[in-house]
Amino acid sequence: MELHVERDVVFPAGPDEVWEALTEPGRLEEWFATEVELDAVPGGEGVFRWGDGEERRAIVREADEAERLVLDWEDGGETAIELEPVEEGTRVRVVESTPEFATALALRALAWTAVA
Repeated sequence: MELHVERDVVFPAGPDEVWEALTEPGRLEEWFATEVELDAVPGGEGVFRWGDGEERRAIVREADEAERLVLDWEDGGETAIELEPVEEGTRVRVVESTPEFATALALRALAWTAVA
């Protein structure tokens, strides 16, 4: 059974600032994971570690600056993030899927809810 999670959030910041928060390791460590290594270019690798010892790895499939980021996870899942300028700032649309239920995916969906 494939799990599919979609979320739209509007952040009161421009697309360039939101892109930085999604692609710069130091910024990702502020809100997403405890330790991040990410080369945000197509074919680049990402390693995300959390304080509980969990680690997830991904390959960047797409990286269109301030517009779209797609990560392919080692477990077969995918995260696609699209940025759209709106009057209030930037709409961030996140679509995540995984071939089987993953606690990590559910927790990330909750993290997006918490920052909304």
